[in-house]
Amino acid sequence: MTTSRLFLTGIRASGHHGANRGEQDQPQELVVDLDVEVQVGADHLSGTSDYRTLIRVAREVVAAESFVLLESLAEAVAAAVAHQARVVRATAIVHKPSAAASNDVQGVAAAATVES
Repeated sequence: MTTSRLFLTGIRASGHHGANRGEQDQPQELVVDLDVEVQVGADHLSGTSDYRTLIRVAREVVAAESFVLLESLAEAVAAAVAHQARVVRATAIVHKPSAAASNDVQGVAAAATVES
């Protein structure tokens, strides 16, 4: 089996996530990066996993579910992506820009890896 890795970065999504009071009341912007190992067949779209689908799935998870922990959200995104056609392993890194700004740091993120 031949595998390849797809790197999809800067996927913007909006969702209701957080542990602090009020964070889940209003949608917040989150940014997802994906590192996806896929089985590669022939040189056409059906020979790999369509990155448009992977992006859509990541956005849907961020929008549809609500988590206290960023770690839990990263795991949910990675799991949903890992269940897509031809995906062997998926790592999701979820960045929360508002948490970074409120803590005077450049970034706050959590990552999770799921094998299909």
